[in-house]
Amino acid sequence: MNIDDFRADFRKQLAALYEPEEVENLCFLTLEHVLKMNRVEISLSRKQNIHPSQRKELEEITARLSKSEPIQYITGSSSFYGLDFKVNPATLIPRPETEELVAWIIDDVAQGLLKGEAQDTLRLLDIGTGSGCIAITLAKNINKATVEAVDISQNALATAYQNAKANGVKVDFYNQNILETQALDEVYNVIVSNPPYVREQEKAMMRANVLSNEPDSALFVSDQDPLIFYRKIGELASKSLAPAGALYFEINEYLGKETVALLKNIGFTDVVLRKDMFGKNRMIKACMA
Repeated sequence: MNIDDFRADFRKQLAALYEPEEVENLCFLTLEHVLKMNRVEISLSRKQNIHPSQRKELEEITARLSKSEPIQYITGSSSFYGLDFKVNPATLIPRPETEELVAWIIDDVAQGLLKGEAQDTLRLLDIGTGSGCIAITLAKNINKATVEAVDISQNALATAYQNAKANGVKVDFYNQNILETQALDEVYNVIVSNPPYVREQEKAMMRANVLSNEPDSALFVSDQDPLIFYRKIGELASKSLAPAGALYFEINEYLGKETVALLKNIGFTDVVLRKDMFGKNRMIKACMA
């Protein structure tokens, strides 16, 4: 079997599960992982024969993909903001829209919007860090930043710690249930969170590979109180943000207006709702003045 033969078989096996463009992307990701070649090298080596041991690994991955297992969990890694992150079923797979949230923060820092004149460094807190992708990316891209991150899952924190080490940054990780937290210990220039926000009623709209593999505790909230995390984090942030600081959220696209109203009710006076690359209400920045 050569590379072209594998690609043809791969398309046939997964055509019923994924759109053609996604099948093509999954095929390249699978080949890159097993053959240790990039896409250009693969495209230039279409008639290259595949070693039997590599063929077996390719077939095993294809079988797992046919059962809707995410490619990121199969390979154990995911790309985010140009960095590589270990991921596993204890962590969410980083999304492109979350990269936009991180870019917003990095841009605000570059413009000097988040710290007073007397401050030498920024203190940042990521709540519900998961793989650590937000905290680590901020630490990597913001000079002289002190970055902390919390999560309720010890397994997620273990993965986040490995990711920080692999990406050469220092992040202080803490095991913490934010819903049971009475007050934050420090004053922060930036508090950011991508908390659980998918309502139970929205499960029917989600793909099987997400429902069957990614952690429920990082995804879902009850239909009765879908803004529970935003309310709690907003209340904590209102007492722990530096004067020029800001709170950033990734949000449920269907609850943008409700989330803005909640934050204003808490006391945030400058609340900005922003759309993502797909035109969905997906991000909020909130300041006290």
